[in-house]
Amino acid sequence: MTRTVLTSVLALSLAAPLAASELNLYSARHYDTDERLYSDFTAATGIKINRIEGKADALMARMAAEGQNSPADVLLTVDTSRLERAKNAGVLQALDNATLEASVPAEFQDTENQWFGFSSRARIIFYDKNDVANPPETYADLAKPEYKGMVCIRSGTNVYMQTILASIITHEGEDAATDWAAGVLANFARDPQGGDTDQLRGIVSGECDIALTNTYYYARSIRKDVSGLSGADNIGWVFPNQEDRGAHVNLSGGGIAAYAPNYDNAVAFLEYLASDQAQQYFAAGNDEYPVVPGTSLSSSVESLGTFKADDVDLSVVAKNVPAAQVIFNQVGWK
Repeated sequence: MTRTVLTSVLALSLAAPLAASELNLYSARHYDTDERLYSDFTAATGIKINRIEGKADALMARMAAEGQNSPADVLLTVDTSRLERAKNAGVLQALDNATLEASVPAEFQDTENQWFGFSSRARIIFYDKNDVANPPETYADLAKPEYKGMVCIRSGTNVYMQTILASIITHEGEDAATDWAAGVLANFARDPQGGDTDQLRGIVSGECDIALTNTYYYARSIRKDVSGLSGADNIGWVFPNQEDRGAHVNLSGGGIAAYAPNYDNAVAFLEYLASDQAQQYFAAGNDEYPVVPGTSLSSSVESLGTFKADDVDLSVVAKNVPAAQVIFNQVGWK
């Protein structure tokens, strides 16, 4: 399946001369390791990538302001909610593509084919193995009174938190999601602060015993030294909800810009991101889980293990993000 993807990308470089041998990529992914993705694509196709980097909302606003004159061919960003915002802002276009449809699992695609996920990260529970004898096994457990004063977690304005609460809304409804948010709030070890790595640092420092973060932040510390995580050997982890719906996952993905001037090159690039080569590099370069089934994992990701993932349609989850923000505000989650 993915061999066909790479074959089609390579065939592009051998076909008749392209109308333009460049691709204008608007990217909200800020990982140095992605350089290999881009250079390999250029080597295979001869298509030069002109990259414009920025925060997702700023890039979307720029594309909207540029309108039909936008040079953007592809938008890449992180988090399903941002992909959905790009769709709702009208800066993407639908792509009916048999290669992507076959390679990327349905739950990782927009229902209207405006965006596709290319790498995933699970949002899981980490805990201090020395202090927590019975760690939470589900997301719901995080709200149990027995964990009062133990939880480090991010702000309710963070998109990762908004998306996981949106997934709870999708599965259980707004009332259950409100009860969960209030219960977790009551278990805070401190006010929300910092990014995902800072929650892990809180466990190492002893400020908290439990944290909820994306897998790749911890996997990175397995692969290389990360400041403040030198004592991370005492950290254990749980993939939540393995007896029912599975662990929540989020995406890094992209779509073709609404007025892409280099449309064929944009299609080739998205197909390349679903190829064996690119999928393996997402795993090795940034400690992420590839989305294409059967792709081998990097050693750091493999150390975390495989798991049952929630197969809820993430485009549906993204539609519940505004309701999630309202709930965080209502319960007083800063």
